[in-house]
Amino acid sequence: MSALPLQQPSYLLALLKADIVSKTLIQRCLDLSKVIEDYSAKELHFVFPWLMETVFGTHDGPAVGWNLRYLQGRNNPTDYTAVVEFLDPSGPMMKLVYKLQAEDYKYEFPISYLPGPVKASLQEGVLPDFPLYHNKLQFPLSGVTSLSLSLNPFEYYFFNLAMHLTAPRSCPLGHLFSTSDSAYFVVVDRYLQYFLPVEGNVPPSPFINACGTVSPPTPRVQNVPFTSYGGPHTSLLKRHISHQPSATTDPAAQEIWRSETLLQIFIEMWLHHYSLELYQKMQSPHIKEHFTPTEEHVLMVRLLIKHLHWFANSIKQEQVAPSAHSHTGSPLEDFKRAVISCFFQQNLYVFLQQCFTHWPLDASFRAVLETWLSYLQPWRYAAEKPLGLMETADRSVPDKWATFVQDNLLMFTKLFQSFLNRALRTDLVSPKNALMVYRVAKVYSQPNLAELIKEAERRFLEPDPMHHPRQHRVYASPVFGSSFMSTWHSPAVDTTFRVKSHVYNLEGQDCVYKQMFGPEVRGMVMKLAQLIAQAKQTAKSISDHTAEQYTGHTLMSLLGLSTYDFNVSAYGGNDLDDLGPDGIRKTDEYLERSLEYLCQTFKLSTPHLAPLAANVGATSDENGRHQLPDCIQGDSGLTLTPLGRYQIINGLRRFNVEYQGDPELQPIRSYESSVLVRLLYRLSSAINLRFADEMVTMCQDEGMMGKLARYYLTSPEQNDRVQHSPVPHCGLQQPAPRHSRLSLRFLASYRLHFSLFLCLVIGSTLSLNPLTSFVLTLTLWFLYGVVWALCSDFTKPHQA
Repeated sequence: MSALPLQQPSYLLALLKADIVSKTLIQRCLDLSKVIEDYSAKELHFVFPWLMETVFGTHDGPAVGWNLRYLQGRNNPTDYTAVVEFLDPSGPMMKLVYKLQAEDYKYEFPISYLPGPVKASLQEGVLPDFPLYHNKLQFPLSGVTSLSLSLNPFEYYFFNLAMHLTAPRSCPLGHLFSTSDSAYFVVVDRYLQYFLPVEGNVPPSPFINACGTVSPPTPRVQNVPFTSYGGPHTSLLKRHISHQPSATTDPAAQEIWRSETLLQIFIEMWLHHYSLELYQKMQSPHIKEHFTPTEEHVLMVRLLIKHLHWFANSIKQEQVAPSAHSHTGSPLEDFKRAVISCFFQQNLYVFLQQCFTHWPLDASFRAVLETWLSYLQPWRYAAEKPLGLMETADRSVPDKWATFVQDNLLMFTKLFQSFLNRALRTDLVSPKNALMVYRVAKVYSQPNLAELIKEAERRFLEPDPMHHPRQHRVYASPVFGSSFMSTWHSPAVDTTFRVKSHVYNLEGQDCVYKQMFGPEVRGMVMKLAQLIAQAKQTAKSISDHTAEQYTGHTLMSLLGLSTYDFNVSAYGGNDLDDLGPDGIRKTDEYLERSLEYLCQTFKLSTPHLAPLAANVGATSDENGRHQLPDCIQGDSGLTLTPLGRYQIINGLRRFNVEYQGDPELQPIRSYESSVLVRLLYRLSSAINLRFADEMVTMCQDEGMMGKLARYYLTSPEQNDRVQHSPVPHCGLQQPAPRHSRLSLRFLASYRLHFSLFLCLVIGSTLSLNPLTSFVLTLTLWFLYGVVWALCSDFTKPHQA
């Protein structure tokens, strides 16, 4: 009889596994909701790990679960609604979590699923000094490589939910994907709204005693030394595994334990993929592997930032400035006050810095950019800001945000310098790249923001008055206990020390700080301003070049009798020819406003930028032809300078590369008949061979016949009018001189055939037979040549 309680849960799990395979998502959600409602926690305990794998899939295996990240409401609204309601904070899944939480069940979570730095430090025997891991490590007999965390149901569920974002997944073929429309995005958004409330307190769990089950399991004694995670690995800091700090049971902290746990898990699983020590290029046992976040991952981090700003800015006004040694507000209010600066800032900074450094130079960087700008502007998410209002004319940043700027100085300055490095290497003629520059310039041009940054830099650079100049002061990062509240203290310390601590904690004690408004960064801004001016000229040139391709068609061009210029090359170095006028107009508008905002922020003088841009920009001569790229004269001829290479790559200037061979032997064009080209070449070659002397004599005649001959025949003087390469011709074989000759290649053009067909159709409408129409067309063409020959002595338009 004692085995019956174990057989029933196993039977329930086997029944669910067999029954759920053939059902749709909505049927699965309904069945699981009924099972959660009808069965006890003892029976559901065995089902819970399987349910996590069924919903979220495996981290590195083929199982994708319900594929929440690509379950879109517009593609499958029925299943989407069922899944979102099932995973809702008040839905059946959380009811199961609270039901198991009440019985104090524990579940193992492998450390192989954790971010690289944490996994590597645990494998090296370094205990993370982070409350999320305190007293949760489990050591099986197989050794350290099989380490796992012993988690309560609430922690286990949200670890799996957070892991689902970083697990490799692929979007179903043929589906349009939007991150904000996915079930995963909506579910996480609901959890953040529920556990990080802007108004009121976190709703209590359905089971009152669940809040008392957060104490970790009893530590097991193992012979594995652990050192302090993130600090110097000295013998004084090594501690035995039995010395894992136990989670505190502070009654005040229990009120918000779920909010703390949720936030810690999201930050740890989404942001802690780069170690601070590795970022600072220090000796560290942490990861050597490279983690590349996806655009979806970055957008989820941006969602978390927005909620944290709303959450932190919802502090009651009477609780904003508490006493230095007491908590005047509730635990939730104290949590709001400390949530960003406690440890979120450090992980986010390293995460963004790595993204700025390793993200490809393409338009997908917009996700990283907007995430960064969202963090820089907490005033956009202030509680006193009316919702739904458009941006007002007053964009000034209030002085009350000076503390935030000081506590996040590197976010404003160091990441801005990283952005400048990227912007100087991108093609600003692209509207998407121009938009990113515009967004950053607009944010930094907000009135009073530059003054707040300058004040924070002044605080950092001034001497520390609290110690002797010869003393070395250690600006240590805060050590976190089991709760935010256990180590939080009022920020009533001196501002200078706070700013210095922020910079040295993130960049190291030996960092060299570059002032944002110093000469070096100002020089980078000047270079960016020059590139913006160049990009504006390039966009205008592309616009003019595109307009020229669709205008200026004469009657003879319409009839197909004019020559197509075989030597016209594409407007090199750019892929923007197909943008159209709207894209070029947007680019010009973004660049114009960006230049204006940069001048406002850095006090640049616009007249001083014009000559600098003119020195390296694309200028045109009186004929509208672009000048040659910037070159220097060397022993072997002209050599491109770095500026010249930049001009070619970005389409600012180009060489006039033209065909220098026999025009009759040019490659067959797409609008020509290959059969006719070959036949007409043989025919014209035979005529030219038979009447070569007569043609030369006719072209040398100064009378009317000579002018007609020079118009209809290829003149030898045409060889001299071609502009050759600027490279010296010494050592190159000169082409053999050509005599006057007849060219019939224009008769192989499909354009000419179509024009003749139109003439025949028009003639038929005028009651003319085809022969009469053809003769009339030839007569008009001959008369056109006579008129042209009388008016000028140029070569004819139908010859190449």
